[in-house]
Amino acid sequence: MSNEKEGLTAQEILESEEMEASAAEDTSTKEFLTFVSDGLTYGVPTEHVIEIITNHTIRPLPLVPDYVQGIINLRGQIIPIIDIRLRLGKPFLEYTSKTCIIILDIGSDRIGVCVDAVSQVLSLDESQSSPVPLEDRQQLATSMISVEGGKIVLLLNCSAIIES
Repeated sequence: MSNEKEGLTAQEILESEEMEASAAEDTSTKEFLTFVSDGLTYGVPTEHVIEIITNHTIRPLPLVPDYVQGIINLRGQIIPIIDIRLRLGKPFLEYTSKTCIIILDIGSDRIGVCVDAVSQVLSLDESQSSPVPLEDRQQLATSMISVEGGKIVLLLNCSAIIES
């Protein structure tokens, strides 16, 4: 037993250990913004999310990969827009009123990710996540986690979004 715990009652030691365990659990819990693309739910850490915008005019660019839809001017800052459906190899779908652009700050890059719809922010325990099965591995999804209601959230590797 450590010197710090000498002189404490058994109950105080148990409460102290429970608080330490709770604090350790909190370090693996992160908040994720969840969104839907092609019927699947994805999550990105909220630490990368700057804002969510709708109804913004995307200016096309020549000579870029098909998943780069173009650029937007957001309060004087030029931001490239990536359509996550196309980035995942899925077919293009016309944008609707639910379509959103999530502005992400990834390292020194700021990009917009066009998604079918934004869902909610969830606190997820990353230690409970599982690797994506090899035969179904999505290039951008690093792991998956089950949430209430049996729904699966695929956790995105934000750095992989901008890698070619």
